[in-house]
Amino acid sequence: MNNFGTLFKVQIFGESHGACVGIVVDGCPAGLPLLQADFVTDMERRKGGKQKGTTPRQEDDMPIFKSGLFNDTTTGAPITMLFENNNTRSGDYEKQRSVPRPGHSDFTAHHKFGGFEDYRGGGHFSGRLTAALVGAGVIAKKLLNKVEIVAHIVSIGGESDIEKGLQKAIDQKDSVGGIVECTVKGLPIGLGEHFFDSVESLISHAVFAIPAIRGIEFGKGFAAANMFGVDHNDPIIDGSGKTKTNHAGGVVGGYTNGNDLVFRIAVKPTSSTPKDQTTWNWETNEQENFSVKGRHDLCIALRVPVVLEAVTAIVLADLMLLEQHIPRIIKK
Repeated sequence: MNNFGTLFKVQIFGESHGACVGIVVDGCPAGLPLLQADFVTDMERRKGGKQKGTTPRQEDDMPIFKSGLFNDTTTGAPITMLFENNNTRSGDYEKQRSVPRPGHSDFTAHHKFGGFEDYRGGGHFSGRLTAALVGAGVIAKKLLNKVEIVAHIVSIGGESDIEKGLQKAIDQKDSVGGIVECTVKGLPIGLGEHFFDSVESLISHAVFAIPAIRGIEFGKGFAAANMFGVDHNDPIIDGSGKTKTNHAGGVVGGYTNGNDLVFRIAVKPTSSTPKDQTTWNWETNEQENFSVKGRHDLCIALRVPVVLEAVTAIVLADLMLLEQHIPRIIKK
């Protein structure tokens, strides 16, 4: 449901227009120095309004620690972090309650929870909760220490020129999607398991917790279907596992193989588009035209890289703890 992980566990909570969103991180080793300053860079990267194509909604997004820290150091107990919601416009959603928005969870959540769901701003299904994921990712990154995780935008609206892709959406007065790639350097060989808990399985599980993700591929991904085996196979160069090519994306048999872990995700266009749309009104029992009001991202993909890094770090920190590459007590 709202939990993920084996040793390094996270439990997410909150709603877009509620008092706050937050996350509980359980299993973090004791002795890890942790300051609010550690969160500034990644939380700023996630924010909207500071780059073309993102929502003007602004929140401070500095974590409020409720447990798990003493003298700016983790204690080994669960870490509870809150991120307050202070810049909301719930009235934008009151007006459209009876018309579930296409592409959003309005219709499915209404049926799942019998109409008791918090529908303001998408409620618990909102991208606002990615603030909590990024917060947990900051902790996971500190645990991973020398492992480097970097995500970047590959294309927007099918264009490798990001500005050109955004302009296409602006010209159409519509939203647009994109592709984001993540590369992880410095991983040991053997993280993961075969079959159900392969590295690809676990990362994919976490990745699809990010709202708006529609696909994932590792290494050559779908392009591998059009290759010959001899071309796709990565020749091993030496005993460190280094390969001449990296078509497998750093994973073989479900395990990391010592090469860079490389994967890409597809981010759908923002469902909230200013374009006129048709939907069903559950009060009148008829279809009707409407347009989405409120503050929304032109392109969600712009804010995804740091979130992708965060969920990747969460998965890898869990695996590193399982394989005892990270001690349960961080020594000074």
